Amino acid sequence: MQRRTFLAAALGGMGAGPPSAWAAHVAQTPLHAGAALAFGTTISVSVRHADGALAQAAIGAALAEARRIDGLMSLHQPASQVYRLNRDKQLAQPDPHLLAVLGHARALSRLTGGAFDITVQPLWQAFRDADGAPPARERTRAQGRVGWPGVQAGPARIHFSHPDMAITLNGLAQGYAADLALAALRRHGIRQALVDTGEYGGLGRNDGRRWRLGIRDPRRDDALAATLALDGRCVATSGDYASPFTPDLLHHHIFDPVTGDSPTELASVTVLAPTGLEADGLSTAFMVMGARGAHALAAQLPGVDLLTIGKDGRQRMSAGFPAA
Repeated sequence: MQRRTFLAAALGGMGAGPPSAWAAHVAQTPLHAGAALAFGTTISVSVRHADGALAQAAIGAALAEARRIDGLMSLHQPASQVYRLNRDKQLAQPDPHLLAVLGHARALSRLTGGAFDITVQPLWQAFRDADGAPPARERTRAQGRVGWPGVQAGPARIHFSHPDMAITLNGLAQGYAADLALAALRRHGIRQALVDTGEYGGLGRNDGRRWRLGIRDPRRDDALAATLALDGRCVATSGDYASPFTPDLLHHHIFDPVTGDSPTELASVTVLAPTGLEADGLSTAFMVMGARGAHALAAQLPGVDLLTIGKDGRQRMSAGFPAA
């Protein structure tokens, strides 16, 4: 599933503020980049470092970490543990990374009152099979298979309480991959980098200035709704335009477990959080919760800011959102 939600990750002239002597020095540091296929799209890592060989080794390690998570949590790769879990309804000896993400998913479901739910996969399948909105009977049947408490996970085994359940980690895996990619860069001594796994994370600065991202207008794929300057947090966006089932964008890949259909208020949500995993999951949950609920919860969470854009075009930005 593609979630290409940022139009611009500026590697050059979008920096903020006047250049300083330090910035001029950093400008001489070469920029190195690498890309790979994962999560149904192209992921990339950009690094500024004087040592080209070290930079390329770090980029390779970061991309490998992200691809490893895709291989572990893909819905479509038969070797992935999520694919096998959905097929067999149980999985022995789950990978620790899978358990970590499932644990976070459970905590996030509790935190959001069930707005975030990894077991909505049967709803997604029903809409896909119908090539749009399915008949009410099919949707009700799929909705009966949804319920995050039905996923039982432990170090020895994961299983479902209902034989027709299935999960999706598409609202968490890319953010988690960004976290692991950033960790790989740090282990290689990299201090200036931008990671794009579909969600974003940055280290240090770019050319002496903050890394900047352009957030796409949810109704125009050639325009920006806002720009932001990365401040050490990770960034994720969820939008109704990313994987729509119908041209009017009323039915798309994000589902409200209560209604069995897509949420109706918001067109997109951009979240900054301390980790990619948090940002990714919250952006999905906030789409379901709507602007009022999303902003109220974000205000209680340390290091979390957001921009909500309604289907009517109305924008609301939290006080700490680093608009640029």
